[in-house]
Amino acid sequence: MVKAKTKPKRQISKHLKLMAKWTGKYGFLLIPIFLILFAESYLRTIVPLFGQHIIDVILEGDKPSKLPEILANLLIVDSVWHQLLLAAAMIVATALVRSIFIFTRRLINGFYAERTAYNLRNNLYRHLQDADYGFHSHAETGDLIQRCTTDVDMYKRFISDQVVEVGRLIFLVGFSIWQMSRLNLNMTFISLVIAPVLFVIAIFYFRKVEKMFHIIEDNEAKMTTHVQENVSGARVVKAFANEAYEVEKFDRLSRTFTDSDYQLVKKMSIFWSVTDLLSFVQFFMIAIFGIVYASKGIITLGMYTAFLAYAGNIIWPMRQLGRLVGDFSKAIVSVSRLDKIISDPGEYINETNKEKPEIKGSIKFEHVSFKFDDGQSDQIIDIDFNVNKGETVAIIGKTGSGKSTLINLLVRLLDYQKGHILIDGVEVKDIEKHHLRKNIGFILQEPFLFSRSVEENIKIADKNTPQDRVTTVAKIAQVHDDIVNFEEGYNTLVGERGVTLSGGQKQRVAIARMLIQPKPILVFDDSLSAVDTVTDIQIRRALKKEWIDSTVLIITHRITTASEADKILVIDDGRIVESGTHEELIKREGSYKRIWEIQSKIDFRLK
Repeated sequence: MVKAKTKPKRQISKHLKLMAKWTGKYGFLLIPIFLILFAESYLRTIVPLFGQHIIDVILEGDKPSKLPEILANLLIVDSVWHQLLLAAAMIVATALVRSIFIFTRRLINGFYAERTAYNLRNNLYRHLQDADYGFHSHAETGDLIQRCTTDVDMYKRFISDQVVEVGRLIFLVGFSIWQMSRLNLNMTFISLVIAPVLFVIAIFYFRKVEKMFHIIEDNEAKMTTHVQENVSGARVVKAFANEAYEVEKFDRLSRTFTDSDYQLVKKMSIFWSVTDLLSFVQFFMIAIFGIVYASKGIITLGMYTAFLAYAGNIIWPMRQLGRLVGDFSKAIVSVSRLDKIISDPGEYINETNKEKPEIKGSIKFEHVSFKFDDGQSDQIIDIDFNVNKGETVAIIGKTGSGKSTLINLLVRLLDYQKGHILIDGVEVKDIEKHHLRKNIGFILQEPFLFSRSVEENIKIADKNTPQDRVTTVAKIAQVHDDIVNFEEGYNTLVGERGVTLSGGQKQRVAIARMLIQPKPILVFDDSLSAVDTVTDIQIRRALKKEWIDSTVLIITHRITTASEADKILVIDDGRIVESGTHEELIKREGSYKRIWEIQSKIDFRLK
């Protein structure tokens, strides 16, 4: 039981430390902010004492002043009229000085908040870039976007507004209590009767709403993810006339989010109603007891008016504690969500001392096996083969047989558990990942193009690439003729994810992008599937002529593509079941021959 009670406290302490840590080099700005806040709060508690001085000293003339002696002495002049004018002038001067303090504090505070949020967003983005394949495989895009926007803003508002507000509450309440104690101790105690009750209610409220904020954030993330997916996949939705279903699904997600948010609103309405009632009860007590004490001469009329002013300095900030508690709950939830990204070690954590050998293109798999962390059995089983420098190897097999996983192991998007993968005799686990991937050209079946011009997409690896080189690689990728027929040519803007291009055009632009910088190893992960057979052959022959020394791995379903390879590997259920040249494999009874016969018949019928 004890452990269960202390765990939340440890979590809150951890998150508070993270909040402080993330302020970085700008955290010191809180020192001048709080110093100014200290002076600003003190000046505010001086104003009621001017009222007490005016009533008890200037107007009645027989009561002591509670103003600081230096200020009280400044108000000693010949006539009452002059004293009143001087007192009014000093109140205005005090307000003016407070205004200057407030302006300065907010200026520093704004700089501190924006710079801290700027650094946090950049830090988050770096961690997202460094996160491993498993992290991105299980993450939802909408949820990550929400964390980098909404949650960062929530954190920024807390460290800039709520933390300062807590300081203001402490200073203002503290100075007000001190000033009241100088006036009358009994009235001070009466003025503070409700304060502990408000504090306890605020803590109870915090414990109730913290879990609700987690639920609301999760529901909002699901809704955001749905919107993001549907905006990106709008063409698919329209192609299947699925608009009504998607609208209905969004309605369900929106309803779930609205219901969870409404539950919070109900609790907030109860909290504010109760605290409002208690606040007015506190004012009522001060008013009644103040009248009684003033009528009996225990306190003066000036003290009574000062107590009413100080009551506002105590009750309303204490009432605001509920809002601060609510914002603190939101901030804790946001920090915990952000920490899941920042605390992720990433895939480059142990890469600093890894090797950076010269990569020429020789590849060797020695009895390699691999299993996903959440898998029940091996996805890759005892894979053993080698590829000489400059050779072309085709990998063929049914969907889900493990072809792409094999390539992911080669480029270390995944790490194998058994066996060895060697490049030029060096274990790939010993090669620094950045260095490894810079030497392997990798083209996916579904290439990602950025919302930029065609030329910018091709030059993304090297923005200083000359135009003639861009044209050369585009011709090799058989996409140059398509590009020059676009209205803006190479300056044509590609829509988000390349939606303005056809599937074949996207794949060929991605091939051109990869060819900008020569690579000793080229990998085509079924990246010619969207182009016709003739274009496929033209691209491969152009590649063989241009990159004669590069080792090429091609994952494909086409026998025509595989047939020209130096070696063909047939994979089934994570194992190599056949290997050899096209001529060798079509003479054997096996999977390759069956696929060849089926595709040959289809090609014959099409002709």
